[in-house]
Amino acid sequence: MRKLVYGLLTTLLVAMVGCVTINVYFPEAAAQKAADQFIGTVLDNTTPATTPKDDQPAQPVKKSSQPSAMLLDLLIPAAYAADTPNLRIQTATTEAIHGRMQARFRDTLTPLFDSGVVGFTQDGLVAVRDAGKVPLDQRAGVNAAVADENRDRNALYREVANANNHPEWEAQIRSTFAKGWIERARQGWYYQDSSGAWKQKYPLARLPPVSCPAIMRAWRSASARSLRPGP
Repeated sequence: MRKLVYGLLTTLLVAMVGCVTINVYFPEAAAQKAADQFIGTVLDNTTPATTPKDDQPAQPVKKSSQPSAMLLDLLIPAAYAADTPNLRIQTATTEAIHGRMQARFRDTLTPLFDSGVVGFTQDGLVAVRDAGKVPLDQRAGVNAAVADENRDRNALYREVANANNHPEWEAQIRSTFAKGWIERARQGWYYQDSSGAWKQKYPLARLPPVSCPAIMRAWRSASARSLRPGP
């Protein structure tokens, strides 16, 4: 009789664990946190922080001597590990992408966002919003910068999904990053809403068309004046 009970219990536990292990869901909260950190370090031009490690050793789990409990100890940890929210975002590929995006925002894209030439799209990319603000001889360079940025963004979303062994998560990762870029947009920057219409974040006073080199010259001139000693 006892063997029959153990057999039925074993069958039930295996069925339960099977149901748990196939229920691997997208870790939305972990993805939002990882995306926010990545985006913040790109836009703020800082180094991504490393994940802190707990100095306290993990406490061993007390095991029971009962056969049914021993079976749970063997089966449930694997199911629990599969169901625990986690997202790996730092790989050699994503680090290289991060460096390129960071440099591109520092050297090229930030003035374009500030002047309203480009904006964030609803699908996590960058698009030219108002090419009329860019002189004709500079438009090819702007288009090239946007194309390079979008190439890296598509590669980033795909790499994060593959790094977590879930290529099917790419669309959800893209959506999470898309929301993050828009939330992190600075005052006056443009973005697309869910319908694809352009919106300005906390609209600023309208500025006249100006080229990127002109923006940089104005910035250097203002910096030089601020450093000039007084009379």
